[in-house]
Amino acid sequence: MKRLVIAPDSRTWKKRVIAAFVLCVTAGVVSLPAQTFKTLHSFDGTDGANSRTGLVQGISGSLYGTTSLGGANSDGTVFKITAGGKLTSLYSFCSQTNCIDGVSPYAGLVQATNGNIYGTTYGGGSGAGTVFKITSGGELTTLYPFCCANGISPDGTLVQAANGDFYGTTNEGGANTGGTVFKITPSGELTTLHNFCSKVVASQCADGSNPQAALIQATDGDFYGTTVSGGINGNGTIFRITPGGKLTTLYNFCSQSECADGSGPAAPLVQATDGDFYGTTSANGGNANNGGTVFRINSSGMLATLYSFCAQISEGTCTDGQSPNGLIQATDGNFYGTTANGGAMLSNAGSVFQITPNGTLTTLYTFCENTPCTDGEGPLAGLVQDTDGTFYGTTFNGGANGYGTVFALSVGLGSFVETRPTIGVVSEVVAILGYGLTGATSVTFNGTPATILYDVSTVIYAKVPTGATTGKVQVVTTSGTLTSNLSFLVAP
Repeated sequence: MKRLVIAPDSRTWKKRVIAAFVLCVTAGVVSLPAQTFKTLHSFDGTDGANSRTGLVQGISGSLYGTTSLGGANSDGTVFKITAGGKLTSLYSFCSQTNCIDGVSPYAGLVQATNGNIYGTTYGGGSGAGTVFKITSGGELTTLYPFCCANGISPDGTLVQAANGDFYGTTNEGGANTGGTVFKITPSGELTTLHNFCSKVVASQCADGSNPQAALIQATDGDFYGTTVSGGINGNGTIFRITPGGKLTTLYNFCSQSECADGSGPAAPLVQATDGDFYGTTSANGGNANNGGTVFRINSSGMLATLYSFCAQISEGTCTDGQSPNGLIQATDGNFYGTTANGGAMLSNAGSVFQITPNGTLTTLYTFCENTPCTDGEGPLAGLVQDTDGTFYGTTFNGGANGYGTVFALSVGLGSFVETRPTIGVVSEVVAILGYGLTGATSVTFNGTPATILYDVSTVIYAKVPTGATTGKVQVVTTSGTLTSNLSFLVAP
């Protein structure tokens, strides 16, 4: 693979022009669809600062997120933002005595089937972070304060499972101080499922330690995740854990010569439509530049490295990106993500990329087109694809005020619908997110008609019908048919 190098005197070119020819492959130049990048909001400190996480689409059609700092007390915020860029601060942390409501939300949010939004803070509470619930109107309830034996500093976004409970991880603490996997009910009853570093081999936490990423619930009903360190090589792991807490280590990173398979996986996995899992490592990758990787792994633990970042360098900058964050699979079947560093503009401010399932990478956008990086700098989280087809994300730094941004990137993908949750049983009520859904004439689960219980422009509620099987959900609206981005799994 060869990549065109952008000369230093070309830095003022518009990125959308550069992205159209930045990637070359042996078969020729890869042409890209028309792209539109837009900075929706620049944080100013009073409304939040330094977002470390991605966004989640709510049933209202707005996007919800957190900032790790800023707000009324400089300890982070919860915010919502419209596709047009109107931002509303919903809550400023440390608004209660001794910060019992938490400080510094490092993780993203999840909107539960009950309509409330759930998240975690990295600190505060009893001193080691919290789990909280917040309404769409900004009323916050602390559900659980962490401390020590039950975990310290939850870092990954919660996931609501098919049983309605939430599952997550803490970065530290637990019985062995290596972090935990926990389950918590919507009312706040917490159960520790696994204490990392419970198995020590040759001074290494053989079962992994320090998970930083969210879990995902796969189509087999189990949860899959990563640890940033530990494992038999000390460079992180991929694991599977049952809802009851039985953990199996699937892969130990740095198992290949010169750590060609990468190290330090700090981002969540994504289960693709082919059934395999895709993810990233933050470092190593078999070249001398320590750029991180994109990988594929199956449920049996067979891993393949699809791409090693920092394969191309110009003036000391990895023009193809460095230190990738998490991936999402979009409606075109390709994966999209961000890198915290590197990029074709030689600014080392990060990038947005597309990668095919077979590993062909294309840089779509490079941050910091002009000093002082008014378009954002250093994204620390992956993207979300809104049901309008557009990608949305955040940057940690940059923007008009230097406190980070919210941005949108369109590559011409069409609208779709998304189910919440993606796994359920017959007769369970499912939320179906989209746009223009008012007056929908039919909903089908893999071809089986369902009864529409309630519909507005941005959400439909329907019951999983008797006889439904695993497959795509389709909604027929007055303007056409919308199909879900993922198959809905009908659980037994």
